[in-house]
Amino acid sequence: HKEKYTIWKGWTRGTADAELLTPVRHKLHIDSMGWTGSTLAGGVDADVVAVNLFDIDNEIKNVSRYKGKVALMVMKGKPDGRPGIQYFIRMGEFLRAAAPAGVVAVIGGQGGGKSTGMNLTHTGILGFDADFQLPVVSMTAEDQAQLERFLDRGVTPRVHFNIQNTFTNGPAETANVVGEVRGTEHPEQILVVGGHLDSWDLSQGTTDNGSGTATTLGAADAIVRSGAKPRRTIRFVLFTGEEQGLDGSIAYVKQHQSEMANHLGDLILDAGQGEVKGFQLGGRSDLVESFQPFADSLVAMGPMSVDDKIEDGTDTLTFTIAGLPGINMLQDTKDYMYTHHSQADALGAQKQDVLAKNATLMALAAFWIADRPERFAAPWPAERTAKMLREQHEYEELKAFHLWPFGDLGQDDKDSPSQN
Repeated sequence: HKEKYTIWKGWTRGTADAELLTPVRHKLHIDSMGWTGSTLAGGVDADVVAVNLFDIDNEIKNVSRYKGKVALMVMKGKPDGRPGIQYFIRMGEFLRAAAPAGVVAVIGGQGGGKSTGMNLTHTGILGFDADFQLPVVSMTAEDQAQLERFLDRGVTPRVHFNIQNTFTNGPAETANVVGEVRGTEHPEQILVVGGHLDSWDLSQGTTDNGSGTATTLGAADAIVRSGAKPRRTIRFVLFTGEEQGLDGSIAYVKQHQSEMANHLGDLILDAGQGEVKGFQLGGRSDLVESFQPFADSLVAMGPMSVDDKIEDGTDTLTFTIAGLPGINMLQDTKDYMYTHHSQADALGAQKQDVLAKNATLMALAAFWIADRPERFAAPWPAERTAKMLREQHEYEELKAFHLWPFGDLGQDDKDSPSQN
């Protein structure tokens, strides 16, 4: 069945055309970042100027000097020591300041870095539930590097940009897709297993996260066909809204709040077509020892690591915040950065044997957790969860994205005032 909820705003990709006008003339390859705006109809001509992400505080303060320009995000000099996620957050603050200041568009959907791969762009959203009224584009590494070379030589490139996207006037309805295998002894106790159904649109969305969706369906099919009945319920969920800010898993936890004390955690695959190499237990160090023998039993499928690390970029995080093990299936990701969110993200990138192996591992792990004689996990209290999240250096990011629900909980006396 579907479990409906709404996201804050819908967005439809339109066209994105660019051309270098001077000092030479040729087409530039761009694609819009998600939930970003448009140029004037027919496009605009503008000079390109560099905006240094490593001096972003000063760039925001003086953003008015870029009126009528296309801002190219670069990384010059040395970072100032702040965590990398803070540059991403501050880039969003620059974008919010740039629109009323009259900046025409921004090149740098990769946060000041270049797109991975040859002649590829990589789309995506620029925050959690974040939209920006000015156009922000990802440009191929080759074209972006040419613009940077001109600027380094003191030559100002001039470009034509015509970018047209559409926002909805209000919230947009979507839904998680849910099915379950009911437990025989403790059906009220629930393990969530899944991936996210939403994918970006430059290609077929195989890497992120058609792979996770197919793995989840394959795991569910294997368990059903086996005829085996777990002691506890395995609930398979294809989340939506993950790419917009974990919206689907956040909606799930809210809609099932009365059941969360009976949840065992969730098990997620979300890193593309690579082989599973281990399991990350989402901050639950107390579960590593009991999980390790299961991982060791999989030796015929290759060595499997087990640790308590948090994967904060997918639907495990919402369950970790709820005090449960958000279990990430750790994968080989050597191809991920080339295909994900790009024009190369097509079905041809998928390896059938790897997909079958990953679905098997998901089915085995899900059934093992749900069918244990004793319960695998129960939610930690808020104080313990908050302390763990701080110790795993998640506080600053969660607070910046308005996902921190714990107030001052979990602080040590030695914590600095900046963490209050």
